[in-house]
Amino acid sequence: MGRALKVLVVDDEAPARRRLRDLLAETPCPIEVVGEAADGLQALAEVHVLRPDLVLLDIQMPGMGGLEVARHLAGLAHPPAVVFTTAYDDYALQAFEVRALDYLLKPVRAERLAEALARVRPLRAQDAEGLPPRRHLLAAERGRVQLIPVEEVLYLRAELKYVTARTRRHEHVLDASLTQIEQEFPNVFLRIHRNCLVGRRHLAGFERQGEGEEARWVAVLTDWPERLPVSRRQLQLIRELRGR
Repeated sequence: MGRALKVLVVDDEAPARRRLRDLLAETPCPIEVVGEAADGLQALAEVHVLRPDLVLLDIQMPGMGGLEVARHLAGLAHPPAVVFTTAYDDYALQAFEVRALDYLLKPVRAERLAEALARVRPLRAQDAEGLPPRRHLLAAERGRVQLIPVEEVLYLRAELKYVTARTRRHEHVLDASLTQIEQEFPNVFLRIHRNCLVGRRHLAGFERQGEGEEARWVAVLTDWPERLPVSRRQLQLIRELRGR
């Protein structure tokens, strides 16, 4: 017999979580319920720490709903499988658009849960291509998971082994590469340097600093004092954006 399947149970109602635990205890395959979460943000934090194989995920929850949670999970390097458990049948199409393994209606029946468990495999990173875009970036700082709205990010910068996202209020460390973010949000961020992406909506333009061989181009952001260097490789980009 293989190792036990690690399961995280996510539902905003405690009785629903207890019922799922009871059903899991009765299934023939080896199961380890590694944790519970009562909302979407807590679910993301628990996944970051517990690394489950499967998330049993409610859809309608206060704050972040299950569909948004699933989009974030799919962006992880080694995402868990997701099975939705919900009282509503009108989210099924959206659920499968975010690569849900199954969609179980409450009250969940033991035989349907067993069918879903038998098909569990973690979602591969390449399977995440084509998912609906996320609205937030995920930052894990001091043991807490924070969501940074994509539209608030002025720029992202890679330094050593970290990528930081700069908003007008804070700087956040992300668990993602610049390349991953650039590929996921091609219409949101613009690469100006091998180690920097800028938010298109915050880009006011470019200016030239210095003269002769010392001259360089920098990106100017709206109502932001910092100037961001543009690499020589991206000079053609400046010409295109300036209409030359």
